[in-house]
Amino acid sequence: MRIAVGADHVGYDLKDAVGGFLTRLGHEWTDFSPRVLDPEDDYPVVGSQVARAVAQGEFDRGILICGTGIGMCMTANKVDGVRAALCGDTFSAHSSREHNNANVLCLGARVLGVGLALDIVRDWLAAEFSTEERHHRRVTKMALVESAGSC
Repeated sequence: MRIAVGADHVGYDLKDAVGGFLTRLGHEWTDFSPRVLDPEDDYPVVGSQVARAVAQGEFDRGILICGTGIGMCMTANKVDGVRAALCGDTFSAHSSREHNNANVLCLGARVLGVGLALDIVRDWLAAEFSTEERHHRRVTKMALVESAGSC
């Protein structure tokens, strides 16, 4: 799987741990994070870059990391075609894929320990979008809200 990964200055260390984990799992990943840590490298820049790369089909999925994960999630969800999910547990991670077809995972570096973060990544990557019609219907309605403002 091809995965776009990005972090701001707060999420940088967790991003490195996630990247190493992705490599061990056999995934190809590209780091969109700034090369030099700077508190002025704000999350909307890297968040939008990863989200656009996923929406344009350059990557299968994306993972974004900031302090809480909230800013990255809000930014990524501004990009048409992105369904970003902020997950703090493995159940939500799995469900975001199975029920909502999330294509971007957001994590909070100040909220999660490394072990739990890697468990979340593992379960999110392993989960597949359900074949049940109700989930497809709902994701289609989300896309209508995105394009037309309502469903």
